Amino acid sequence: MLSNGAGPPGVPRSALADLLLERLTATYAPAADPGRAEAMAAYMKHAAPFLGIPTPLRRELSKAVTENTPRPSEADCAALALRCWRLPEREYHYFAVDYLRRHVGRCTGTLLPVVRHLITTAPWWDTVDLLAAHTVGPLVAADPGLAPVMDEWIGGEDLWLARTALLHQLRYKAATDTARLFAYCRRQAAHPDFFLRKAIGWALREYAKTDPDAVRAFVDAERAVLSPLSVREALKNL
Repeated sequence: MLSNGAGPPGVPRSALADLLLERLTATYAPAADPGRAEAMAAYMKHAAPFLGIPTPLRRELSKAVTENTPRPSEADCAALALRCWRLPEREYHYFAVDYLRRHVGRCTGTLLPVVRHLITTAPWWDTVDLLAAHTVGPLVAADPGLAPVMDEWIGGEDLWLARTALLHQLRYKAATDTARLFAYCRRQAAHPDFFLRKAIGWALREYAKTDPDAVRAFVDAERAVLSPLSVREALKNL
């Protein structure tokens, strides 16, 4: 099992990451809009500063950054993500999140400590939720030996790691480990934080698309401990 240590991972050497970072900063910086940046930072509760690049333009610019570049190795992905996270503006983090999502199939569980660092550094829902569903989730699905790490995260003090554990199965559908999902929801049911209560409801609501009867039965059994927010979210489409 991988260590759940909190120390920052080292950045691998990567010529591809060098190239992408050079292109990325040269492409994003001229598109910055300070007025829009302030509004975007305020919307995200100032979790990070922004360049002020709207999402459609950012995606267009990102395509230009990655055009005619080779497929990355896991080391390339790790190096790019860690180096993007060293840049303060959130758009660089979004680029890293999108890049990992695109290439997670080329990675193994040894990337998980890198993703842990991303989740716990400048954390907010905008990056955490995408990393949970589209990077952590596929890594655990490909290597069930990583599931005990999720068991550590759900029981730890870091609420963003706990939220990730709750949400990592969002896209599993019939492959969901139902016992683990329900155990995680039960484990954090009484937590006072909005983001964990919301995540419980979201995870249950998503699984209800696959097995609505199981979710109804779970909510009925645990209604005394689940928050009204979690219950409302879980049953929204039932």
